[in-house]
Amino acid sequence: MAERTLILLRHAKSDWSGDEADVARPLATRGRRQVPDAGRWLAANIDSIDLAVVSPASRARSIWDLVSAAMGVPPRTRVDDRVYAASGQELLTVVRELSDDLETVVMVGHNPGLEDLISLLTNQWAPMPTSALAVITVSGS
Repeated sequence: MAERTLILLRHAKSDWSGDEADVARPLATRGRRQVPDAGRWLAANIDSIDLAVVSPASRARSIWDLVSAAMGVPPRTRVDDRVYAASGQELLTVVRELSDDLETVVMVGHNPGLEDLISLLTNQWAPMPTSALAVITVSGS
């Protein structure tokens, strides 16, 4: 794996009021209010993103649609079923399988997998509340 910047983005607050399956649960009103902050931060602080790897969950796809709309040039997006309900180790496998030419990748997913992935990559625990971003430089191995 080549050195790259990995941006982890947890989905925004979801709406638990309906009886949808977990994968189909939409963003809550509060979640929709959280999203623009993440989009503005990415647009202001990240020069370019080569690929977005997004969970197939409705709330993850929705947040990425809203966040990427705030960017000048939205990156190529790949919805990856393996990101939904994944463990940190499963997410690490997804990261390791990325093409070496991808310098900056954002992964839009869920806890506890994202927190576990941070721990695996940094040997530190970091909380990932809804709409949180983590930016990690991943060295080649």
